[in-house]
Amino acid sequence: MDFRLLNTPIDGLSKTACDALLIVVSGEPAEQRLDAPLAALLADALACDDIVAKAGRTLYLHRPAGVKAARLVFTMAADGSAKAFKAAAMAGLAQIKPLGVKHLAVAAAGAELDATHAEALVCAVSDAIYAYRHTKPSAPAAPPLAKVSLLCEKASAKALQTGLARGQGIAAGVTLARECGNRPANHCTPTFLAAEAKRLGKAHGFKIEVLDRKDCEKLGMGAFLCVAQGSYEPPKFIVLRYDGAAKGEAPVVLVGKGITFDTGGISIKPSGEMDEMKFDMGGAASVLGAFRALGELKPKVNVVGLIPSCDNMPSGRAVKPGDVVTSMSGQTIEVLNTDAEGRLILCDALTYAERFKPRAVVDIATLTGACVIALGHHRTGLFTADDALAETLLAAGSAGLDPAWRMPLDDEYEEALKSNFADMGNVGGRPGGSITAAMFLKKFTGKYRWAHLDIAGTAWKSGAAKGSTGRPVALLTHFVLSQAS
Repeated sequence: MDFRLLNTPIDGLSKTACDALLIVVSGEPAEQRLDAPLAALLADALACDDIVAKAGRTLYLHRPAGVKAARLVFTMAADGSAKAFKAAAMAGLAQIKPLGVKHLAVAAAGAELDATHAEALVCAVSDAIYAYRHTKPSAPAAPPLAKVSLLCEKASAKALQTGLARGQGIAAGVTLARECGNRPANHCTPTFLAAEAKRLGKAHGFKIEVLDRKDCEKLGMGAFLCVAQGSYEPPKFIVLRYDGAAKGEAPVVLVGKGITFDTGGISIKPSGEMDEMKFDMGGAASVLGAFRALGELKPKVNVVGLIPSCDNMPSGRAVKPGDVVTSMSGQTIEVLNTDAEGRLILCDALTYAERFKPRAVVDIATLTGACVIALGHHRTGLFTADDALAETLLAAGSAGLDPAWRMPLDDEYEEALKSNFADMGNVGGRPGGSITAAMFLKKFTGKYRWAHLDIAGTAWKSGAAKGSTGRPVALLTHFVLSQAS
C-alpha cells in the first residue's frame, strides 16, 4: 500500500483528483472551512437529514456536482482527537471498501491533523482491507485500493510524514500478528512460530536462536517442559534479538506466551468455544508483530524477544493436578490446575531473561479469563509494581490507540498461592484470578523492572467478527520507541 501526503488546502478539496474523497467531519460548520461545492453538499445533506452530526454516521455521494473525485464520503467524528478520527475513518472505509477504488484521498474538516492522526489513518486502512485467506480460498479478493493520500496543509507535513511511517510499521506488525493468530492450530504450531521468527530474522537482520526440548532440559526449564510433555508437537523456545543501539546498552525484553493450542490439559476446558484456544499464542504473535514493526522503523534501542511455545494437551504423559515441578529459578511449583499453564511457561522465560541484564521486561499473555471479567474487551490488563514503568506503558497504549488499565499487585494477594507441598501453587482461588496470576509471575522477576500485560480480553474477537486483533502490537511498538536513545 502506498501512503503519501498531498499538499492541499482545506478550501481546495473539491479539486482533488482521486477515485474517492473521504472527508472526516468534526466540530461546528463554521470551523470546517470547506470550499463552496463541498460546504453546499454537506449543508444540504444535514438540512435533509441524509446525515446527522453524530459520530459514526456516513453519507456516500456518487459523482457529486462540482467535485473532481468520482465518489465522495462524509463521515462524522465525535471530536478532533486521533481516536475519533480513526473511528470515523473506519466507518467511511466500510462504504468505500466494496467499490473499485484504487486511489483514496482523506481529509479532515474541523480538526488539526498531527502525527497521531496520520498513524491512525494507516492503521484504519490496514484493518479495513485485511482478510484472512491462508486456509480459505473462497475469501473475497483483496480490494483494489493501492494508494492513500492524506490531504494536508504544508505546515504540518513533516509531523504527518512521521506518523505515516510509524503507522506503516505498526500496521505491518499488526497484520503479521493477526495472520499468526488466525491460523488454525494444525498450521500454527511451535515449529511454525520458530520458522516465522527465522523468516523475520532473515528479512530484517535479527539474530534468531531456537532452543529445542534438550536445550531447555539442560537449562532446567521444568515448568515450561511440564506443559509441553503431553503434546505430540515439539516445544520451541524462541529468542529474537534486535540490536539497534550500542552493544553494551541494556535491552528491553518482550516475553510472549506461545501456547499454540490450549485444551486445558488434564484439567480440560469445556468444549464450547474451545476452537478459540488457537488464539492462546496471542502474546507470541504480538512479540513477532512488534519485531516486524522494529524491522520497518529501526529505532536506536536493543530489544530481545522471548517466546516459549508449546501445546497444552491431555495424554498419558501429560502433567497432572498435584504434580510438583522445578522451575528454572529453582523454585518448586505445585500444579494445582493444568489449565493455568501460561504462567508455567512464562516463569521460565522470565528467569531466562535475567541473562540479558535488561532495562525492563514486559510479558504479554492471554493469561486469565478473570481479566476479561474485570476489563471486558477494550483495555488490556497492566500489572506492575513499578510506577514509572506503568506510566510509560499506559502512555504507549494511549499513543497507539491500544489502551491498557493498571491493576493492583498488593502483597496480600500472594497468600492465595501458598502450597503445603511446594514453594507455591500455580493458582489461587477464583477471586482476583488475574491478580494472583500476575503475583505468581512476579515471584520470578526480582532482578529487573517488570510488567505483565494480560491480553485475554483484547487479543481476539468472538462471534461473527471472530479473529485475531493483533493487539497489543501498537502498545508494544510505542513502548519500545519510547526507550530509544
